[in-house]
Amino acid sequence: ELLIYGRPIYVTLIARRSSKFAGTRFLKRGSNCEGDVANEVETEQILYDASVMSFSTGSYSSYVQVRGSVPLYWSQDISTMMPKPPITLDQADPYAHVAALHFDQMLQRFGSPIIILNLVKEREKRKHERILSEELVAAVTYLNQFLPPEHAIIYIPWDMAKYTKSKLCNVLDRLNVIAENVVKKTGFFVNRPDSYCSILRPDEKWNELGGCVVSTGRLQTGVLRTNCVDCLDRTNTAQFMVGKCALAYQLYSLGLIDKPNLQFDTDAVRLFEELYEDHGDTLSLQYGGSQLVHRVKTYRKIAPWTQHSKDIMQTLSRYYSNAFSDADRQDSINLFLGVFKPAEGKPHLWELPTDFYLHHKNTLSLSQTRQSYTYWWTTGVLKHLPLPFDEVTCAENRRKLTVKKFHKYEEEIDIHNEFFRPYELSSFDETFCLAMTNSTRDFMPKNVGIDPSPFTVRKPDETGKSVLGNKNNREETVLQRKTAASAPPPPSEEAVSSSSEDDSGTDKEDEGAVSQRSTPVKVTDTGDNTKITENVVQSTKDVYGVNLSDIPSEDDLAIYARFVELGQSQHKQDKGSQQFCSKHPLDKVINLIPISSFSQDNIYEVQPPRADWKSIEIFHAHIQAGRGNMQPLGRDDFLMYREYIRNRYM
Repeated sequence: ELLIYGRPIYVTLIARRSSKFAGTRFLKRGSNCEGDVANEVETEQILYDASVMSFSTGSYSSYVQVRGSVPLYWSQDISTMMPKPPITLDQADPYAHVAALHFDQMLQRFGSPIIILNLVKEREKRKHERILSEELVAAVTYLNQFLPPEHAIIYIPWDMAKYTKSKLCNVLDRLNVIAENVVKKTGFFVNRPDSYCSILRPDEKWNELGGCVVSTGRLQTGVLRTNCVDCLDRTNTAQFMVGKCALAYQLYSLGLIDKPNLQFDTDAVRLFEELYEDHGDTLSLQYGGSQLVHRVKTYRKIAPWTQHSKDIMQTLSRYYSNAFSDADRQDSINLFLGVFKPAEGKPHLWELPTDFYLHHKNTLSLSQTRQSYTYWWTTGVLKHLPLPFDEVTCAENRRKLTVKKFHKYEEEIDIHNEFFRPYELSSFDETFCLAMTNSTRDFMPKNVGIDPSPFTVRKPDETGKSVLGNKNNREETVLQRKTAASAPPPPSEEAVSSSSEDDSGTDKEDEGAVSQRSTPVKVTDTGDNTKITENVVQSTKDVYGVNLSDIPSEDDLAIYARFVELGQSQHKQDKGSQQFCSKHPLDKVINLIPISSFSQDNIYEVQPPRADWKSIEIFHAHIQAGRGNMQPLGRDDFLMYREYIRNRYM
């Protein structure tokens, strides 16, 4: 929840993982025979103005990007127990058959342009990742010669590892330039037309924005497809930068900021960075067996020096998972997704030497139809570009739709009942809208007088989490500061090792210590002992701006005591309580009496009043009428109706 001067904005990040060709890191690489790639995830960030609780009249925006393995026939053999298995191309594909199937799917789902951001290494002493880059360039070049130039696949190679190691280059600045160009080409979705102030005083970037402009807003056309070798660490950082750029345009389109630009070290970007790190950790645990090794702070070179030991532990955890537990996880995934279906007379899942035949269906039966080498796209796709074929109105798409009739009062389409669930006993503390991360509660400084805007750049020690963190974070911070006095000086500012997610070990060209810039630590040395001043608990004056009295007055205590009794539903005071409070003059003012018509009424149990049979019968008839089951009219009903007609019209 992003709170902008009291206006709540919900930022949602959804990752839709593909169920086709799903698996673990080294066991599922590249693509299958149908163009489905490993570790394919469609990430959508949604911005919603929660000040209007209506789906039809509310304002919301969305941006989609994709990650996935390189669409080729390739694999890595882990039987040698090497930390960095060699990459092998399993099949020669001179006509880019599998890449054509994959990009045909993307044109149908997202439209054009399809932008590929390839982050694998380009310069290596021993050819490893470069094998994939060379094959991918050849495949895209072959496919583009048959597409119209305005709908060609855009290929952006960028060796992120090389730029990370350079002391003169800023990785995120370069990624920000790429992100600006990408968002300008694809645009984003928003359900409202441009505001009048944007039309009157348009921003320079806003006029260059792509996508499809309609009367009701804007549509995103095309998508960014990011990949490295594993599509984990480097890919997550690149997607964060693209998402950050898109978030600025989304906020600008809803009229929340005056320029489509967001800076680092603001509450909004910190909240968004935490979202993407949780997003990356979840995907990395599912595919790689550990959390992210390198994060956004690592590439910004502001990560604390203790992060290096955490990276080593994550690398070891990932290597152990890939070597010993991935096979069982792969069997579980195949069984859960229905790729393997047990049957009598067939071998069990654990008896199969490989699952290659389960995921590549062309090995069991030859296809009767062959795809054209030149017209590699589905018929009708180019006709509707840049719009995606799956979303246009045509006879083929109408046949895929299922029309279902709903009553307007049904709960599943009632937004109020679906969100608040008034028929369930719930606690507000457990409600999702209160439990989600909040920019004001978790990131904004707690000091009075600080600018409450979430777009204000703050110092690292001004964030809410650093001022009022939890107990574990505070203890960890104290421990880090205590050990900082005796720790050796931080290493020189070198690039972070880019073997991260792709390699558990390093090659000769990647040797060297991983270095991050340490955060400054203030240590006060008085005498022989080092004293650490940690302001963990703030005073009442700092938090609320007022000082509370030490001892409440007797009248306040009496009011509080009666408030407690009211909360316990003790409507009648006992004699002891009356004698205890009789000396206070408020006894004659506050006189609690039972006001409920129930014989017993408190917060734990309710005894309903007794109803006669006539009332129960009327209630059941009302329920049946609401369901559409009308009872037949009796003789008394006809007599009553005739009397009504006679008195009304005669």
